[in-house]
Amino acid sequence: MLTCSGGTLLRAGRPHRVLSGSLHYFRVHPEQWADRLRRLAALGLNTVDTYVPWNFHERSAGDVRFDGPRDLTRFVRLAQETGLDVVVRPGPYICAEWDNGGLPAWLTGTPGMLLRTCHGPFLDAVGRWFDALIPRVAELQAGRGGPVVAVQIENEYGSYGDDHAYVRWVRDALVERGITELLYTADGPTPLMQDGGTVPGEFAAATLGSRPAEAAALLRSRRPHEPFFCAEFWNGWFDHWGEKHHVRSAAGAAETVRQILDAGGSVSLYMAHGGTNFGLWAGANHDGERLQPTVTSYDSDAPVAEHGALTPKFFALREKLAAYGGPEARIPAPPADPPLLAPRTLDVTRRAALLPALRSAAEPVRAPVPLSFEELGQASGLVLYAAEPLLPPGRHELTVTGLHDRAQVFVDGAPVAVLDRETASFTVPGAGARVRLEVLVENQGRINYGPLLGQGKGILGGVRVDRRLVHGWSMYRLPLDEWGPQDTARAAAAAPPGGGAGFATARLAVAEPADTFLALPGFGKGFVWVNDTLLGRYWEIGPQRTLYVPGPLLRAGDNTLTVLELERFGDRLALRDRPVLGPPEEYVETFD
Repeated sequence: MLTCSGGTLLRAGRPHRVLSGSLHYFRVHPEQWADRLRRLAALGLNTVDTYVPWNFHERSAGDVRFDGPRDLTRFVRLAQETGLDVVVRPGPYICAEWDNGGLPAWLTGTPGMLLRTCHGPFLDAVGRWFDALIPRVAELQAGRGGPVVAVQIENEYGSYGDDHAYVRWVRDALVERGITELLYTADGPTPLMQDGGTVPGEFAAATLGSRPAEAAALLRSRRPHEPFFCAEFWNGWFDHWGEKHHVRSAAGAAETVRQILDAGGSVSLYMAHGGTNFGLWAGANHDGERLQPTVTSYDSDAPVAEHGALTPKFFALREKLAAYGGPEARIPAPPADPPLLAPRTLDVTRRAALLPALRSAAEPVRAPVPLSFEELGQASGLVLYAAEPLLPPGRHELTVTGLHDRAQVFVDGAPVAVLDRETASFTVPGAGARVRLEVLVENQGRINYGPLLGQGKGILGGVRVDRRLVHGWSMYRLPLDEWGPQDTARAAAAAPPGGGAGFATARLAVAEPADTFLALPGFGKGFVWVNDTLLGRYWEIGPQRTLYVPGPLLRAGDNTLTVLELERFGDRLALRDRPVLGPPEEYVETFD
């Protein structure tokens, strides 16, 4: 059990330093959990921390699951078997560059819902979720023979709001459901953030990427009897589509860790192992002007790479951590990197053309106006909107109002425009006849941080031809991350090939499954399934050029790769023996 006394962190009554690293079970294939945990132990860590994403466990209201990749108990027990303590961060909001910050779309799409406040309906929903989750965490606490030594209260709330009654409610909800281990808050290292997120009487930690001495001085000036704990040290950073691959030098990261530990602090590396935003779980940010969707990889330039390889940062940090682990610390030997498939190319067979395939994949929902994803009961994926407006002779401006996030527009089956939130208008010619207008809208990831958390998806404000609204819509729900293998196969076979986009398949024969990296040279933008699993998004704008394919997704013999290409087919797929995450750019968060 962790406690605080006289400015010192104690474990079982003895002075203790938390040397932790973040590893998210929901970003790692469950057959690889044990391997990745062993790598964290070999890094010199004594603790692992993980968020718990509510929307991952309760995708539809009332259907709470803790099976398979959602088996939190199994993950925590594996950590215990590896000799690691565990810190659990249950939210209910987690950020984590995870879709919607971990909040379910069915909740945030409820009209009038006020997130992360003392709004009664929000607290009621959180209470029901905590009823399912927290007793499971309580059973795993150190006081009951488990490895859980601390639980976080909400998550960086001071970056969002100042409803202190809400944060206290979350604290009380944890205690009432059995949490007896150390409770703490984690906020950025500024007075504004610490003011908004901390709870009187509970331990306050900081999250930061630089200048730990300033953060330690701030916290100690406010809480002189508490030890300094950097609950997230950002030794790397995540990536957005269309930007560069963010990195941080091994020497620079190790030096900041040294400064934290020299200041008498404890630390958690964010991330120690990043993993992958499989499926459509990647979130998005918004910089005040534009949406910034996060890539499929969550490698985060972590010391343990996305596929488990040990990086130069691993060894630089290991050297620093070994000096502070105590004389009795025995760091396991670093394991070998996981095996990889040999590089090769795969022939591609073009299957159903894009629009006929998508039209055949769902029965249309009809309404006078376009409905949002939330109104259609859909969290992620695509919606195909179709209407038949009359276009008088001449050119007309077509405007999609409230487009979230990206749309490909077709007139009579021909592509005519690609729109996004910032450029949602184009001109279209008319000839005095009705046209078939189809707008394929992609949810590129729900915003996970800041005041726009919980925004809706789809067409939120209607479609106009000049000043006239278009009515009479048919909408095809395409929740790609909910499709089973039959759905994917049916869509791929629903129509003949045609045009430059749609479904394609490739055969991959392997004697013994192992990890690989999938490249799609010449392809534009789309989604890839490996056998029955939606691997994630790809997009030619980068920076990410390969998708990590965990070996457990493959089977000995034949495997099927299915591609849904939205814009332009390439001629082949390629397996690489190393990741290509894009041109690097140094990034260090300073809060300036």
